[in-house]
Amino acid sequence: MLWQRLPPADSVSRTLVRDALNIWQAGVTAVQPDTLLRNKIHRDGRWLCIDEDCRVDLSQTRRLIIVGAGKASAAMASRFRRLAEQEWATPDFPPLLGWINTPAGTGHEAVPDIQFHVARPVGSNLPTHSALEGTQRILNLVSTAHPDDVVLCMISGGGSALLVAPQPGITLADKQAVAELVSAAGGNIRQLNTIRSCLSRVKGGGLARQCRAGRMIALIISDVLGDPLDIIASGPTVLDNSGSYRRAVVELEQLDLLEHPQLHSVVQWLRAAEQGRQADPRQNQSPSGSGPPPKIDNIILGNISDAVDAAGVRAVELGYQYLMQTARQPEGDVRDVALMACSAMERLAQQAPPDCWISGGEPTVKLPADNPGKGGRNQQLALAVLELLSKRGWPEVWPDNHLVFLSGGTDGEDGPTDAAGAWISAETLQSMRRLSCSPLPYLDRADAYHFFERMGGLIVSGPTGTNVGDLRIALSRKGSA
Repeated sequence: MLWQRLPPADSVSRTLVRDALNIWQAGVTAVQPDTLLRNKIHRDGRWLCIDEDCRVDLSQTRRLIIVGAGKASAAMASRFRRLAEQEWATPDFPPLLGWINTPAGTGHEAVPDIQFHVARPVGSNLPTHSALEGTQRILNLVSTAHPDDVVLCMISGGGSALLVAPQPGITLADKQAVAELVSAAGGNIRQLNTIRSCLSRVKGGGLARQCRAGRMIALIISDVLGDPLDIIASGPTVLDNSGSYRRAVVELEQLDLLEHPQLHSVVQWLRAAEQGRQADPRQNQSPSGSGPPPKIDNIILGNISDAVDAAGVRAVELGYQYLMQTARQPEGDVRDVALMACSAMERLAQQAPPDCWISGGEPTVKLPADNPGKGGRNQQLALAVLELLSKRGWPEVWPDNHLVFLSGGTDGEDGPTDAAGAWISAETLQSMRRLSCSPLPYLDRADAYHFFERMGGLIVSGPTGTNVGDLRIALSRKGSA
């Protein structure tokens, strides 16, 4: 873990910042694939047991085919391979083979029989030609599977940009424009993935429809609030996908993107599909239409609640008493979430205990139309909290109470930057005043990265190998500097 410019060594703020980072890291560690797979999967004789209700008869399994995509998928596949080799290995254990599309920087080299294919660079969440090529390899694997094979799909957040197979008539440039423009317009992940699943041969149950194995099991680390299976990574293994062409058009209209020139061909394609003027592959339940789809199990291994719970355990170990707040639905604009965070921090400052607030969620940021800056939703949230607290008279209004706020993505990424998020303390505000630097211009142009680069406070962890959303920590402590 790296962080930029901590407060002076003898300050209360330094201790609070270090504690907040420690608590955040505990949440991230709890949703690492190593932890989740060890807790959820074991072998019992001839049975591979997954979670509570899913069992695979290994004696009747010809091969285990491992495929997947996402920020945690390489680590999931690597951990599964190690368990199979070191703890479950017997002469009759089925052979493994597979292909995983992964972002750069996850630190997982290929293991025997499983190819880890780098499908996008660090700091970008747009589909690429490399993702397109890797997805075709995945589709080839599942579509040539045998009925006695079992396909294990390692799915995690970030999978939508890594599983790329456009519908006929849709180009990679179209998919890139959708991802970029919907995000810039403040669209949430449900809106984005509803649209993306309609434009894809692999999303919206497409991977399951291509599968010829007798069974498909998706092991899912969820980055979507409420864990809707059809939205996580755009639901590649969910046959009863709720997305519709009409819904996709409505979402674009609500985001004021229906007339955007870069989306003209996408909108025309969706309208034609809605009117039945082109075939809907989602109506076919097998690659050739000659048989039923495989038996499918979709299993959530971990989510933001697990990260929040673990962060709470660590807070107690450090001597704090906490409040928890985990979103179940899209949170909306980052400034609304900043208001919620400020209210929580005021409560911490005015009473003790509690002296710790832990929150999980995922807000949206609407980028300005002209010359947006550099940053991500976590950095933007920390900056919005700083601006609101300074307006409310912090730190003078609570002279004997130190406050720290931190927001970081559990994936170690925050927008197109090298930071996971940012933290603020009274020293951040003092530096801002000393340099006559107002946060408002940075907020207005969504340029939080350059603010924190100048003032200090960036969290630079690198890719963590997991992804369940954003984790926010606020701490309070009475005492002199």
